[in-house]
Amino acid sequence: MPINKDAYIRYITLDKCFRNTGRRYFIDDLLEECNKTLREDNPNSKGIQLRQLYDDIKFMESEEAWFVSIKREKEGRRTHYHYEDTSFSINNSKINEAEAEQIKSALQVLSRFKGMPQFTWVEEIVPKLQQAFGLSGNETEIMGFESNQYLKGLKFLGTLFNAILYKKVLEIEYQSFKSDVPKKSKIHPYYLKQYNNRWYLFGKSTGFERISVRSLDRIVSVKEVDENYIENTEYDFSEFFEDIIGITKEKGKEPEIIELHFISKKAPYILTKPIHGSQKRKSFDKDAGLTITIEVIPNYELKSLLLSFGNEVKVVSPNWLQQELKEMTTIRIVSQ
Repeated sequence: MPINKDAYIRYITLDKCFRNTGRRYFIDDLLEECNKTLREDNPNSKGIQLRQLYDDIKFMESEEAWFVSIKREKEGRRTHYHYEDTSFSINNSKINEAEAEQIKSALQVLSRFKGMPQFTWVEEIVPKLQQAFGLSGNETEIMGFESNQYLKGLKFLGTLFNAILYKKVLEIEYQSFKSDVPKKSKIHPYYLKQYNNRWYLFGKSTGFERISVRSLDRIVSVKEVDENYIENTEYDFSEFFEDIIGITKEKGKEPEIIELHFISKKAPYILTKPIHGSQKRKSFDKDAGLTITIEVIPNYELKSLLLSFGNEVKVVSPNWLQQELKEMTTIRIVSQ
């Protein structure tokens, strides 16, 4: 039963009547008070009938609404109504309509974690809030997220999340782009990272010293195995990605200062959306363009990003990166 404006006016009116200890309200009195308030709000209102009033009282007592205890006391052939706890008011309840709207907005953000068992309560509570506070109806979406719910591998997200949380060893069947058939390996999962609309699992694979990275869209199956879990004592993932763009980090390499020059029309985008947290503006001229520096460990993702800008960017230094990108561009043109 969604709450529209008229319904909300009626509930507020009934609330005042039920908690008024100075007067007894019989059903006819309640009907009169509701219709009086409705007409004060809208002179053209036709008011409500007794059936609607009984439905309103029933709704206020329901779990979907305020779950209040309304006492009915006989006086002759008539019955008057009041709260069992006269200090109660729907205005002082834990969640009012405005708060419910705010909660729903928050729940929409939390719903981005669909698939994780820890967040199934989100899907359970939303319908209750919609029914109790009229959050459904002619709604329009006001936030958009860059995501793909049909992306392969998302079904494993909850399993991997739990394995990291509860420190479980996993056997993963994985098929890389370079392989024609999937291969099984055991991994001690440590961290989940999203980049460029894809999810990646970081962990220690049995038999390998370096950290392993698995793209979820290449995972075929996941199974928990009964083995001792190797704790992560080497990597601090809150800092792991600070000096790279993307997810690839070659062990032993140090960050380099990379100088980039963007054409003038691209400058506003680069200034308002830095390509890395270390970005610094070196010079800017409306005609000459924008020159920036970033301090990162060069990797595949950095090169892909720079290539995506096409002729809008030029690598000023280091020379080796400039030359490598030229060669990659030549290879790409030839392959086309």
